Amino acid sequence: MNEQEKAVPVTEEEMDDIRVTLDLEDGEKECRILTIFDSGTQEYIALMPLDENGNDNENGDVYLYRYFEDSNGIPSVEFIEDTEEYEAAADRFDELLDEAMYDEME
Repeated sequence: MNEQEKAVPVTEEEMDDIRVTLDLEDGEKECRILTIFDSGTQEYIALMPLDENGNDNENGDVYLYRYFEDSNGIPSVEFIEDTEEYEAAADRFDELLDEAMYDEME
């Protein structure tokens, strides 16, 4: 892949329009990207599973995965198997939600 073919970073405004399709044990699930964030030295991605109409799920379910980009900027996600790592990522995501709610109150 040459320099011009590398993936282009998306803006915060564009992120709401990006969909990710996960291949899960019970079939494919389309998700909307909520955010990509750091916890420790690892990046994570929070995904909102969508219903059959392409809307956010009513339960408020969120999927957390490890997030990587290769040297060409191509993203990938990886299931978090370690319970402690998942809990640390979930705690950091909760902190981000709290910060966003606080910022909206100001």
